[in-house]
Amino acid sequence: MEMSIPELKEINRIIGLLHDIGKYQNSFQRRMKDEKIRVEHSICGAQIAKKMYEKPFLALAYLMEYCIAGHHSGIPDGGVQNGRPDSLNTRLQREMEDYSAYQEELEIPQIDLQKVINFFAQDIKNDIDFLIDKFAFLTRYCFSCLVDADSEDTARFCGDGTLPEDLKTNFQSCLEKVNRKLQSFQAETELQKARALLQKQVFDKTGEKAEIYLMNMPTGSGKTLCSVKFALEKAIAEKKKRIIYVIHFLSVADQTVGMFENLFGKDAQILRHQSTFSYDDAEDFSEDYRISAKRATENWSADFIVTTMVQFLGSLYSNRRGKLRKVHNMADAVLIFDEAHLMPVEYLQPCLQGIAFLTRYLNSSAVFLTATMPDFPSLIQTYALENSKIVNLVTDTSDFEKFKKCKFSYIGKMEQETLLSKSREYASSLIVVNKKRTARELYRQCTGKKYHLSTYLAAYDRKRILDEIRKELKQLEVDYPNLEGVPEDRRITVISTSLIEAGVDLDMAVVFRQLTGLDSILQAGGRCNREGRRQGAMTFVFELSEDQKEDERMNKTRGLLKKYADVSSQECIREYYNCMYKLRETEIEKHAIHNDYKDIRQIGFKSYAEKFHLIESNTQSVVVGCNEEAKRRIEDLQKTQIGNPRKFQNYVCSVTQAELDDLIRQHAVKDYGTGIFCLISDDYYDENLGILFEGKDYII
Repeated sequence: MEMSIPELKEINRIIGLLHDIGKYQNSFQRRMKDEKIRVEHSICGAQIAKKMYEKPFLALAYLMEYCIAGHHSGIPDGGVQNGRPDSLNTRLQREMEDYSAYQEELEIPQIDLQKVINFFAQDIKNDIDFLIDKFAFLTRYCFSCLVDADSEDTARFCGDGTLPEDLKTNFQSCLEKVNRKLQSFQAETELQKARALLQKQVFDKTGEKAEIYLMNMPTGSGKTLCSVKFALEKAIAEKKKRIIYVIHFLSVADQTVGMFENLFGKDAQILRHQSTFSYDDAEDFSEDYRISAKRATENWSADFIVTTMVQFLGSLYSNRRGKLRKVHNMADAVLIFDEAHLMPVEYLQPCLQGIAFLTRYLNSSAVFLTATMPDFPSLIQTYALENSKIVNLVTDTSDFEKFKKCKFSYIGKMEQETLLSKSREYASSLIVVNKKRTARELYRQCTGKKYHLSTYLAAYDRKRILDEIRKELKQLEVDYPNLEGVPEDRRITVISTSLIEAGVDLDMAVVFRQLTGLDSILQAGGRCNREGRRQGAMTFVFELSEDQKEDERMNKTRGLLKKYADVSSQECIREYYNCMYKLRETEIEKHAIHNDYKDIRQIGFKSYAEKFHLIESNTQSVVVGCNEEAKRRIEDLQKTQIGNPRKFQNYVCSVTQAELDDLIRQHAVKDYGTGIFCLISDDYYDENLGILFEGKDYII
C-alpha cells in the first residue's frame, strides 16, 4: 500500500506491526488448533501503543489505540467517562494473558516524533474543536489503511495468494477522447461561442495550484465534460491515483455512468458504487470483471469511480471496518462533487471539512460543480479550514445570460382546477408539487394524456413512465414542428414531485412549480425549453389554496420572486444562499463531532457514526410486485425468509411510517420475518398511481 504522506506512513507501519500481537497469547494459539474458545486479541497491541507513546505524545498513542482495538469490530467509543464495557478505556484496563513472545519476532521501529507532532499541530492554533475534528479524521484514515491491508492479506491467505485485478483507467487516452469530443463541437452560434469561452476559462486554470476548485457554470454549458477534462489533466499532471465523481441523486447515476462509458470505451473500467446497483445483478460483465468490481466496491481500488454523496460521506464518517476500508483510497485523488450546492445544511460542516481535510492532509484535489454556487469560500473558511486554498475557475459570468432558456414568473395562489386548466393551454406541461398526495390528487383530476411521478411508484415504473414521456415528447416534436397547433387530445401533462428535478432530462414547453426554495425552482426550470429552441418559454411559480406549512425557504423565495425580474441571476442566487445560511447558522455545525467531545480520549466514534445520516428520512420502504421479476424475488423471499434489500431496490415504494402502519392494519403487507415489507395484494398497487392505501375495489 503506497502512501504519499511520510508522517502517516510511519504511523501506519507501526499500527500494522502491533495490531495482531495478541495472537501470541497461548489461548489464541490453542484456538488456532481448533479449540473452541473465545479469545480477545485486538486490545493487546493497543496496550503496547499506550505504553510506548502515551507519555511522549498522547494523541499519537490514542490514534493507534483506537485503530488497533477496533480493527475487527470497528473504531470504539473512547469512554473515559462512561465506563462502558466495550469502550476503549475499559478494554485497555483488562488483564490479558502474556503475549510478550512477539518481541522475539517483531522489532518496532523508531518514529520521528517531532515530525509527527508537527504534522498533527498543523493548522490547529490552540483550537480544541479543530483538534478533535482533525484527530478523528486522521484516526479514520489510519484505521482504513490498517483494515484494508488486513482484509487483502486475509484474502490472499485464504485464496491462491493473489487478488483480483484493480479496475484500471488510462487517463491519457481518456483525455484524448475528451479533447476530440470537445473539438467536435462547432462554435458558430452565440450560444456555442459562449460555451467555448466558459470552458476555456476553466482549462486555462488547470495549472493553478489549489486544494478546492469552484466550477460555477450554467445548465447547458457542458459542466460534466468540462469537469472530467479538468480532472484528467490534474490527475496526469499531479500523478493522482484516481478520479472520484460524486453525485447526489441515484436517478442521475445511470446517465452519468452511461455517458462516461460511451465516451471512454475500453480505456476506462469505471467502478459504479451506489445502493441501487449490484454487480451480482448486472448481466453485461464477465465473471472476472464482476469479481474485480465487487472487490473494488469494498475498498475503491479503481482508477475512476462514480458514487453518491451518501456513499462518500457515509464512509468517511463511519466507524465500521467495512465502510472505512475505502477511505484511504480517497487520498491522492481528484474529487468531483456534482451539484455541490445540494450538501444538506445540517451536515454542511462535516461535508466541507471532510473534503477540506482530504485536500489539505491527504494530497487530493476537489472540484465543486454547480450552476447555482453558494459562497463556498466563506463557508469553507468559517466552518472547515481557515486557510484552505480555493480557486474560482469561472470568474467572468457575463455570458451566463445566453444560457437562459426560460423566464420565471410568480402567479400567486390558485385552486387545483385553475392550475390544471392553465397547464392544458400548452403542448407539453410539467407541474411540480411539494407533496406526493398533492401530485396524486392533481393526476386524478387531470384529463387528456397525463403522467404521474412520485416515490409512491417503484423505480421500475418511474423509469417506464419517463421512457413513455420521452417517446411522446419526441413524437410531438415530429408531428408538430415548434409545437404549434397541437390539438388538446395530443397535449401532454406531467405531474411530479421534486424527484423530477434530480437531473431528469425532459424538455417541456412550460413548467409550473409550487413555491419552495429558489434552488429547487431553478432546477425545475431546467426542464423547461431544455434545448433552447423556443422563444418566450416560461416557468410559473404558484401556490395552492390548500393549507401548507410555511418555512423560511418559501418566505425568502416569495420575496425574491417579487424583488428580482430574473431570479436566475447570480445576484439573486447569492442573496438567497447568504440568507439561507444566515437563517440556519446554528444548524451548520449541528452534526460536528466536536460538539459532543472535547477530549481525544473520549471521542465517541461509534456513537457519532450511528447518528450520522446524511439523508434524514422518516420514510419506510415497501416492495411491490410490479413485474414478473419482482414477483419472483418476493416468492424467493417468502420461501427462504432471507432477504438482501439491495435486490429489491428497483421495486421499492417509499411511504411514511403512518402509511405503513395503515397498510399493516389492512393486512396488505407482510415482512416474512425478514424486516423487508412486501405488498401481498395487487389491489394495493397501480402502475400509474403507485402504492394505494385502500384497495382498488374500495376506490372503484
